[in-house]
Amino acid sequence: MSSIAKSARIHKLAVVEDGAIIGENVVVGPFCHVGSKVVLHDDVQLLTHAVVTGRTTIGKGTKIFPMAVVGGDPQSVHHGGEETTLDVGENCTIREGVTMNTGTADFGGKTIVGNNNLFLANSHVAHDCRVGNNVIMSNNVMLAGHVVVEDRAILGGGCAVHQFTRIGRQAFVGGLSAASYDVIPYGMLNGNPGVLSGLNIVGMTRAGIDRAVIHRVRRAYKSIFEGEGSIRDNAAAIRDEYADCKEAMEILDFIAADSDRALSSPNRGKS
Repeated sequence: MSSIAKSARIHKLAVVEDGAIIGENVVVGPFCHVGSKVVLHDDVQLLTHAVVTGRTTIGKGTKIFPMAVVGGDPQSVHHGGEETTLDVGENCTIREGVTMNTGTADFGGKTIVGNNNLFLANSHVAHDCRVGNNVIMSNNVMLAGHVVVEDRAILGGGCAVHQFTRIGRQAFVGGLSAASYDVIPYGMLNGNPGVLSGLNIVGMTRAGIDRAVIHRVRRAYKSIFEGEGSIRDNAAAIRDEYADCKEAMEILDFIAADSDRALSSPNRGKS
């Protein structure tokens, strides 16, 4: 049997399968479909024709617009029908036609989306992705499987992110860009193939980062990407100099971390 809070408003033309858990003040509009293993926490809104399926949890206050399909099976040839999960955080906005898939068993079986994210129309979150908090994915953004998008990143309309790629915190990926390699925190990527074109200075300023800190991070960026050595060697060589600068250290730690993908740079992708 379903567990439906008394304050929930379920339209008579909606389908809520037995077993679903529906919290307080949830609204399920006409022609919506809620699967038997779905949990909708308090104050979730499903507008008309939204589908939430699979073993999917939707956090408090999230709003899902028409024709979105959240919790569908992973689009992977390796998926054998195993029961995997999708967790969506609180206060997300999931606009028309957005698709989000559950994980795959071979990689832990979980797709995880954080809080306060905005997914514009027809954007896609594939299996096993990790999306942080306060992320903006514009119209038609495509995340392939296993992508990591860190907090406050912005992805412009129509951009595509290659599987296993990491998008660093507060990075900006321009519209129609192809992110085939990891993008450093605060980095700005543009083009197809994507080329790192500096730092997201506008985003850093809007986040309240002090101008002196921004100048210091820019100097670190130049040392990393314009030095004579490799990117990783250059980054390792300046760690002590920037140990007291949190933002620079985020970039250096990101570069030092293990990854399945190479790093985007100002030169990679240029002919």
